[in-house]
Amino acid sequence: MPQTETPGIEAASRTRLRWWTELPLILLVYACYSAGRLLARGDVSTAVDHGLAILRIEKFFHINAEHPLNRLFTREAWLGVPADFWYASLHYLVTPVILVWLFRSRAVRYRAARTWLMTSTFIGLIGFTLLPTCPPRLLSAGHGFVDTMAQYSSHGWWGGEASAPRGMGGMTNQYAAMPSLHVGWALWCGVMLWRYGGTRTAKAAGVAYPLLTTIVVMGTANHYFLDAVAGVAVMGVGLLLAPAVMRYSDRVRARIEVRFAAAPVSSLGTEASIVSGGCQTSAGERIPRQRPEARFGPGAEPSTSPSDAGEGAPAAAR
Repeated sequence: MPQTETPGIEAASRTRLRWWTELPLILLVYACYSAGRLLARGDVSTAVDHGLAILRIEKFFHINAEHPLNRLFTREAWLGVPADFWYASLHYLVTPVILVWLFRSRAVRYRAARTWLMTSTFIGLIGFTLLPTCPPRLLSAGHGFVDTMAQYSSHGWWGGEASAPRGMGGMTNQYAAMPSLHVGWALWCGVMLWRYGGTRTAKAAGVAYPLLTTIVVMGTANHYFLDAVAGVAVMGVGLLLAPAVMRYSDRVRARIEVRFAAAPVSSLGTEASIVSGGCQTSAGERIPRQRPEARFGPGAEPSTSPSDAGEGAPAAAR
C-alpha cells in the first residue's frame, strides 16, 4: 500500500522552532531595545516639556493618580521598597519565564505570541525616539513627586538613576518614559497567563500582574498614568501588526531557502545528464558490461568481442 503524506506535516517540520535559533533572536531584540533607549536620549528641556504637558492633561481630566500613589509609597516603606524591587527586576524575570513556558508547553502558540511581543517592543522604541519624556521623579520638587528608588536605594542594587545598577545610570536613558513598556510587557504576560494558564490561579495572576505593575510604575514616580495607557495602546497596535509581520517573515524565509537550495539542485542535474559517466560502449551495446548471452560462443570469455577476430571476420550467427 503506497504511503501518503499528511498535508501540512512537511511545512510544520520546516517551521519548527529551535531554542538555539530563538535565544539569539530574543537577545538581539533586547539588545536593540537597550541600544534604542540609550541612543534616543533627546534634549532634556524637550523631555521636561513633554512631561509637564502630560501632567497638565492629567490634571485637567483629574486622572493624575500617580500623585497619591507616590505619596503613599514615599510614606510607607513596606510598600515603597517592594515596589522598587518589582519595578527594577520583574519585567526582566517574568517576561522571559513566560516565553520559555510558551516555547516548551504551547509551541503552536509561541511564534505568534513572540512576534506580538517583539513587534510591540519596536513600536515602543519609536515612541522613545519621537517623544522623549521626563518621568515624574525627575521633575523639580515643586511638582510634588519623590523618587522612591533614590529614597530606598540602600535596600537594593539600584541608585538614583532609574533601575540601573548603582554606578551604571549613565548606560540607560532616563527620559524613555513614553510609552511604558513595563506596563506593555506586563499586559502581554497577563494575556498569556489568562489564555493558556489553564487554572484559576494562572488566570488570577494574569489579571493581577499588569494591574499591580501599573500601580508600581506610578507609585515609584517612574511613569505617568498616560504612559501606562500608551503602553497598552502600543501592545494593541503590535497585536494587529503581528500577523502581517509573520507573513513577511515567512516570505523572506522561503526566498532564502529557495536561494540556498538552487545551487545544489543545479549541480546535481548537471551530473545526472551524463549517462555513461565517461565509459565507451561497443557497437550495438545499449548498456555497458551487460551483453546478451547469445553473443558469446561456448567457453568464450565475456571480455572477447567479434571485433577482436579482425575486421574481415564473419559476424556470429544469431
